[in-house]
Amino acid sequence: MTQQSMTGFARSQGQKGRYRWTWELRSVNGKGLDLRLRLPQGFDHLESAIRKLTAARLTRGNVQIALNVSVADSKLELVVNETALEAVLDLKNRLASRLDDSRLSLEGLLAVRGIAELREADEPGDAMASREALIVSDLELAIGRLAAMRAEEGEKIVAVLREQVDAIEALTVVIEADRSRQPAVIAARLCEQVQRLLEAAPSLEGDRLYAEAVLLATKSDIREELDRLRAHVTAARALLGEPGPCGRRLDFLAQEFNRETNTICSKSNSVEVTAAGLELKTVIDQFREQLQNLE
Repeated sequence: MTQQSMTGFARSQGQKGRYRWTWELRSVNGKGLDLRLRLPQGFDHLESAIRKLTAARLTRGNVQIALNVSVADSKLELVVNETALEAVLDLKNRLASRLDDSRLSLEGLLAVRGIAELREADEPGDAMASREALIVSDLELAIGRLAAMRAEEGEKIVAVLREQVDAIEALTVVIEADRSRQPAVIAARLCEQVQRLLEAAPSLEGDRLYAEAVLLATKSDIREELDRLRAHVTAARALLGEPGPCGRRLDFLAQEFNRETNTICSKSNSVEVTAAGLELKTVIDQFREQLQNLE
């Protein structure tokens, strides 16, 4: 299974005898798999099968599934509601002594709402079952087409994500290679900071001065952040190469990318490192935006 986008559209249609039907499936991004069904009256019993078939192919996304069924050359029959008819006749008998004309015509009966209705003539159960099997089969076809469209879109998203991961790695290298990262420059900057401490507090004791120097060195050291960025780059590439859905885990990595970059920018003592860090944040935001549509 390749990586899938959560956006797609698919359609399938079929026919048997006087019946025609059309399935339409639309999918957009979502936190989980949310199915919204629109089925004609009399087809609600298919809901369980629809949900099972869809969940077998899709993991995430808000998916709208609509079934439209039409009947050509309708065979109608007049169906009498016996209970309603008995109630009307009983009322007629009870009011006969009060009415000038106790006769009740067929036209009068048919005018009473609920007494009789025109509806599609019943058909044998095996014919209905055979037709519904075809309808469900066409749903499987539509789901397959939707999954294929989402997979095609997913490949494009993965290609973009790989480029963005490469950009993150390249900017990490730029930060690591910056002149401000050279040991001599770091030592000179630390000496300057210690000198400022001595000027601000001439009576600072040796142990306290040492502790302050260590603190300054720690605050300006971004080695751990750079190492974690490299580790996250490796993890992101591994996830993008997996066969199953990875959108949620990549979103977590995007948060980690952003956290390390924020720390680097806050520790930076170099205009170049800050600029690279800000560019890194831009790439990470684009990376995360693309992820929102990956299953």
